[in-house]
Amino acid sequence: MSGVREVTCRPRLKPTVRRFVVLAAAGAILSGTGLAVVRVAYRDGPADAWVCVGLFAALLGVVFLYGAVAKVRADAYGVRSRTLLRRRSVPWHDIADLRVYVQYARSQEIQRIEMVLRGGRTRRLPLPASASSDDRADFDAKLDALRALHRLYGTPESSHVAVISKRTAGRGTAVPLTLCVLLLAGAGLAAWFVPATESLKRAWESAVPCAAEAPARECLTTLPAVITRAEVGKGKQRSWLYFAEGRPLERLSVSQEGARGFRPGDRVELTVWRREVREVTGEHHVWREHFPGGGDVAVVAAGCALAAGYPASLVLLRRRGRRLPADEVLPSALPFAGALVATALWLLPLCYLHPTAPPTSPGGLTWAVAGSLATLGLFTWAWRATRIRTPHKAAAARTLRKPSDEDEDEEVFLAARFLESTDYNPNNFGTHIVLGGGPPAVTPHPGPGRFAAKRIPVERLTVKDVRRPRGGDGDTVPRGWQIAELDDAGRPVHLAAAPADLARIVQALSTPRTPAHVTRPDL
Repeated sequence: MSGVREVTCRPRLKPTVRRFVVLAAAGAILSGTGLAVVRVAYRDGPADAWVCVGLFAALLGVVFLYGAVAKVRADAYGVRSRTLLRRRSVPWHDIADLRVYVQYARSQEIQRIEMVLRGGRTRRLPLPASASSDDRADFDAKLDALRALHRLYGTPESSHVAVISKRTAGRGTAVPLTLCVLLLAGAGLAAWFVPATESLKRAWESAVPCAAEAPARECLTTLPAVITRAEVGKGKQRSWLYFAEGRPLERLSVSQEGARGFRPGDRVELTVWRREVREVTGEHHVWREHFPGGGDVAVVAAGCALAAGYPASLVLLRRRGRRLPADEVLPSALPFAGALVATALWLLPLCYLHPTAPPTSPGGLTWAVAGSLATLGLFTWAWRATRIRTPHKAAAARTLRKPSDEDEDEEVFLAARFLESTDYNPNNFGTHIVLGGGPPAVTPHPGPGRFAAKRIPVERLTVKDVRRPRGGDGDTVPRGWQIAELDDAGRPVHLAAAPADLARIVQALSTPRTPAHVTRPDL
């Protein structure tokens, strides 16, 4: 890549994209022609349906056209990008680094290149982009060429390619923060409706038949009616009861179970409350309108508030890791999710039973205090479980014992794997490393026995460093593991394992081996 002087990235116009671009032009012509006909015929009347179809086709085609006209060009000056709506030019001396940004669309991962500017801002390039393994090689080649130009005409801040995924510290907080705010707003809105909902339900339960001195709106009025037919809706469609001669009303929306319970010709009584039919009573079936209580709405409000706690924990973890490199993997937020689920187990029933006021009974107070203390303890545990430890601090916190003769005779299988395919880890088949009973070896199983084991050539390996996982290590590496950077006769190799297991493996790889270990015949 040292001879690269210019890089140009253009979109690959696949047949599907070309079809949608043509569809945009056809849709624009169709909608324009249809709108002209409608205006001439109807004098500012509403647009016809096929005009709307044409507008939709035109809009859909413009979306594909946006990607079809994108272009990125890099030369000795810097990086120039062009889209349908914007042109941008950034010189190399303003670019601090080039890294990979991973976007997620359903089950698909889309890799794009992101420029990190000197002031800390980022600019994402429209091209190149990789959405599958078929175009990954071309994406990597374009990235290498751009980084070669950056090294030639600029001053990169890092030598390795940083990969920003959903697990890394450099991911933005806009999405989880927005989701948290929306859920809290929903919780507040639901809580605002709790008193009104509880008051409505109590008014319905306390309503009595109308008397001469009672206002007709607040009491119960009974009217006779005859059902002509019952229409049961499918799925989420509404169900209806139709009445003879349209009296006292033509039809009434009921539940599916309510519609199934009545037959044509049934004589029923309709109970009217606040000018609405709330109950239909027949000889064999009764339908009543469901009035949600304050407890139901309070449970919704509490559920939204608890659900907002998970994106809030993501924001908290990213805030705690703000001083980490952008591509380092953050701890998982699952401990906070467990604390939120455990809180829901006691808080939701309490909100249902006491929707409008805190509990005053001894049992309710004990329930609330015990649950609050349990939640406090769980969140304290989650805070400690998600703290960020560097490999050096983790190594200082444990004491490594020297291997003894008994350790060399006893086989121990540790969950670990090399991230690269090597002669001792062909096709990345290894899932465990066995220590003791012979030289260290890679195995595709947790033991016992050394079936299909491949001996690790410890005489070729040199331990360079131990670090936390990065986005470029892939999503298959657990967040709590660490990575040992090894040198395999000039080739970089990475070994991933849990911190304690990795320290034991690194110690075994660094311990001189006897000839008996190296010449073991079964390996």
